[in-house]
Amino acid sequence: MKVAAVIAAGGRGRRMNSTLSKQFLMLKGRPILYYTLNTFESLQEIDEIILVVGSSDIIYAQREILQPYRFRKVKLVEGGKERQDSVYNGLRSCSPQTDIVVIHDGVRPFVTRKIILDSIEAAKKYRAVGVGVPVKDTIKVVDKGFILNTPDRKTLWAIQTPQTFEYSLILKAHEEARKSGFYGTDDTVLVERLGFPVRMIEGAYENIKITTPEDMIVAEAFLNMGYGDFKR
Repeated sequence: MKVAAVIAAGGRGRRMNSTLSKQFLMLKGRPILYYTLNTFESLQEIDEIILVVGSSDIIYAQREILQPYRFRKVKLVEGGKERQDSVYNGLRSCSPQTDIVVIHDGVRPFVTRKIILDSIEAAKKYRAVGVGVPVKDTIKVVDKGFILNTPDRKTLWAIQTPQTFEYSLILKAHEEARKSGFYGTDDTVLVERLGFPVRMIEGAYENIKITTPEDMIVAEAFLNMGYGDFKR
């Protein structure tokens, strides 16, 4: 069974107040993206890695990521206007023999090999898999400044990546979304639109998405505490 990973790394650094795209910001001497790619590269179950970056970052990614760290499985692909467009470009760049595809955010460097492998195994059985964690806080539904209701916290999960799918299924979901002009906040919602059930498995609270300066502080603390499955 052939497994590909699509790493979405087309984000900018606006919330970081940085001119450098956030995935290239340095975390203890190495780019955030290095840690993410390192974990995927280390898995023999992953046959190829499609790294999707913005058009203005292609040369930078080649020079600062692929060349110095010598990732063997990584193929660089130009992204699109929105994250969903970028993921679609990545999917279309996967080998035609791909059976399973793992879609992951480039700025989630603390994903573990176990989470990735668990999602692949679940996708073999269920065809569509989301990774997430049960929410810790009480959630309120609010409209115009007033609480409408309080959902049962036991049913609520915070979605993460990776999100792993049978390749033909997620490609169809993206193509259907493009036809109707629909943009979702993640990839599982595109499969949900087809009426297909998505299996949820548990990730980790440490599997954070780095988007703000505060996240960088947390990420550095995680590194100091030994979190992460990358080679050190």
